[in-house]
Amino acid sequence: QVQLVESGGGLVQAGGSLRLSCAASGRAFISYAMAWFLQAPEKDREFVGGITWSGDNTYYADSVKGRFTISTDSAKNTVYLQMNSLKPEDTDVYYCAATTLNWRVRYWGQGTQVNVSS
Repeated sequence: QVQLVESGGGLVQAGGSLRLSCAASGRAFISYAMAWFLQAPEKDREFVGGITWSGDNTYYADSVKGRFTISTDSAKNTVYLQMNSLKPEDTDVYYCAATTLNWRVRYWGQGTQVNVSS
């Protein structure tokens, strides 16, 4: 089992920044890639981006390229999602996930709410 705990969500004005954190623990979590997803009300979760723990491989959805950055801190077993130039349409619940190398989810975090005001 892998446990994932997100933090860092909240309310921010449009154009502002937030950094989400995802602390990982449990059995062999290092063997998974890590990814972030978002979910709007009554919609499916959407892939935001992913990273391997080494940081060598990252991938982003087109909608966030240039605005969002994913990084890892292996010493802290933590993955980050730095979100800049936030827009009201970025308002969603953001989930951290442990995935296969092709981003198939194996474990979910509990999610953290991000609200961007106009």
